[in-house]
Amino acid sequence: MRWSGRGRANLRVGDFRQIHRSHQRVDPMNIERATSNDAAEILALQKLAYRSEAQLYGDYSIPPLTQTLDQLTESFSRNTILKALEQGRIVGSVNGRMSKGRCLIGRVMVHPEAQGRGVGTALMDAIERQFPEAKACSLFTGERSERNIRLYERLGYRIYERREVPGSFAIVFMEKAGG
Repeated sequence: MRWSGRGRANLRVGDFRQIHRSHQRVDPMNIERATSNDAAEILALQKLAYRSEAQLYGDYSIPPLTQTLDQLTESFSRNTILKALEQGRIVGSVNGRMSKGRCLIGRVMVHPEAQGRGVGTALMDAIERQFPEAKACSLFTGERSERNIRLYERLGYRIYERREVPGSFAIVFMEKAGG
C-alpha cells in the first residue's frame, strides 16, 4: 500500500488481498464430534440457519424447521454429528452415516453470521473424513438453493438426479466419489 500526497491510499490488488486476510476470522474454529448434550444448541442453530431456505421456498414446514428436540437427540444413535465451534459457541453442524457403501450427508448448517468464512467447507471436509471407507458421498438440496449447490460443486459434488416434489419444488441429489 502506498499513500498519495492527498491523504488517500493507493491500493494494489495484492494490498487488498492482504487487508482482506487480516479481517478474516481471528478466533480459531474447531470441529469436533457433537454429543446428545449439544442437541438443544444444534436444534436452535438449525431452526435459525434453515429459515432462509424456508423463505426461499415459501415453505416453513420443511423437516429442519419441524424436527423436535427428541427427534434430533434420537438421531445421535444412527448418525455421526459434527459441530463447528468458535469461542465455545456452535456456529455450524453436519451429520453423516454409512448406507450401502455410501456416506449420506445431511443437515449442513452454518450460523448466518458465520457464513462465507469457510465453516461449511470445513464441516464438509470433516464429515467426509469420518467415512474413509465410503465409495461415494451423497447429499441433496433444493434446486433453488444455488449457493449450496455452488459450494457442493466446488467441493467436487455433481448433480446426478433431479426429483420433483409434488405441488412444490424440485430436489437435486448430488454425489462425489469417495476414498
